[in-house]
Amino acid sequence: MKKLVAAALAVASLVTLMSCNKAEPTAAKEEGKVLNIYVWNDEFADRFNSYYAAKLPADVKVNFVQTPNQDNAYQNKLDEALLVQDKAAADAKIDIFLVEADYALKYVDTPYTLDVKKDIGLTDADLANQYKYTKDIMTDSKGNLKGVSWQACPGGFLYRRSYAKEVLGTDEPSEVQEKLADWAKFNAVAADMKAAGYYMLSGYDDAFRAFSDNMTQPWVVDNKIVIDPQIQAWIDQTKEYTDKGYNNKASLWSAESTQGMMEDGKVFGYFGPAWFIDFCMPHDEGSAFGDWAFCKGPQGFSWGGTWLCGAAGSDNVALIKDIMLTLTCDADTMTTLAKEKGDFANNEKAMAAVAASDYGNDFLAGQNHMAFFLDSAKSIDKSCMSMYDQGMNEKIQSAMKDYFEGLVDIDTAWANFYTSVTETYPNLSK
Repeated sequence: MKKLVAAALAVASLVTLMSCNKAEPTAAKEEGKVLNIYVWNDEFADRFNSYYAAKLPADVKVNFVQTPNQDNAYQNKLDEALLVQDKAAADAKIDIFLVEADYALKYVDTPYTLDVKKDIGLTDADLANQYKYTKDIMTDSKGNLKGVSWQACPGGFLYRRSYAKEVLGTDEPSEVQEKLADWAKFNAVAADMKAAGYYMLSGYDDAFRAFSDNMTQPWVVDNKIVIDPQIQAWIDQTKEYTDKGYNNKASLWSAESTQGMMEDGKVFGYFGPAWFIDFCMPHDEGSAFGDWAFCKGPQGFSWGGTWLCGAAGSDNVALIKDIMLTLTCDADTMTTLAKEKGDFANNEKAMAAVAASDYGNDFLAGQNHMAFFLDSAKSIDKSCMSMYDQGMNEKIQSAMKDYFEGLVDIDTAWANFYTSVTETYPNLSK
C-alpha cells in the first residue's frame, strides 16, 4: 500500500509541477544576497568553488542545499520547495537547481524553470559552442531552452592495461579498440578473458547504458510501454555473460563492483563516461591507479549529465546569468575544467583544443582520452527521451536481476517488470 501511495504521489507531483504553481518567471530588479543552489552531491559545489567563487560579490552568501539522490529524496525535496517558491521569503527562494538527464524532462515543460535566453539573458552566440544534444534535452515543447550544462557525457570502455597486454597482446587504446569494435568482437574477447581468469564485465548493469542509449524509440508511446530491441539485446547478452561466467554477478554501485576495480580485482573493464573515472573508480591505496585506459568500445553511447536550471521567482537572475556564462559557455574555463577535473566539458572548441594538446590523465597512465569522445559527443541523439526514463531504467534492471540470477524465468521477470511499472505509472499499459 505504501508503494501505491508513493507512486500516486509521484505522478500527482508531476501533474502539479506542470499546472498548479503560478510563480512568475521574472527577476526582481534588486539582486538578492543569498544564492540557494539545490544539489544532490558536491560535484557542482566543487566546480563552482574552483572556477566561479572568486567572482562572487562579497556580500552574497552561497547556500548549497544538498539532499542525496537515494530513494528519490532529492527530487522530493526539490519538488516540495518549488511548490511553495512563490510564497517563500526572498532569502529562502531557490535560485539554481540541478537536474540529471533521466528526469530532466520532468522540469523542462513547467513554469518553475526560467528561459535561459528570454529570462536569464544568454544569447545564441554565448551558447554556440555547446553540444547540441545538451541543449535539446533542456528545450521545452515551445522551443525554449530551460537549462545548461558544463559537461557533455559521451561514454566508452575503461579497461585494465595489464590484463589487455596479457590476453590481447597490447594495451594501446587504438589497438584494443580494434579488438572491441563491435559486439561480436567484444563477446569473443569476453571468452578469452574468462579463459585467462578474468571477468569481461563486473555484473548485470555494466553494459546497460551502452544499449539503452542507442534505443530508437522511447520507453512510452501513447501511454503504451515499448521495449526497444536494444533493451532485449542487453537482456540476452547479460544472461549469456552470467551463465558463462563472463561477469562477476555484481550490481552496479555495489561493493563487489567496486572491488573489481581494485589492484587485485579480476574485472577487465567498465562502461562509463568521463565522470565515471573521477566519481566511481577508486584512486586510493590498493586501487589500480594508472593501470587503466579508455577506448570507444563496440558502440558509442552517453550516460548522465548535470544541468543548471534557473528557478522562476529567483531574485538573483543577473548572478545566475554570470554563473552560467562562466561555467558553461566560457572556453577558457571549460578548457581548464577539463584538464584539472577530467570532465568532458560542454564546449566543442575547448574540447577540440584539449584533445589536440599534450594533456594526459594520470589515472589512465597519461592517456589523452578526450579525443575518443569528440565524434561521440557530436553524434549523441536524445530524441527518444521521455519523462519515464528514470523509472523505466530502474524497473527493467531490477526485474531482470532475478532472471539473470536464475530465481525466475524470463516470462515471470517480464510480468514483474510490467507490474512494477504500472504501479508507479498507473496511466501506462503493456
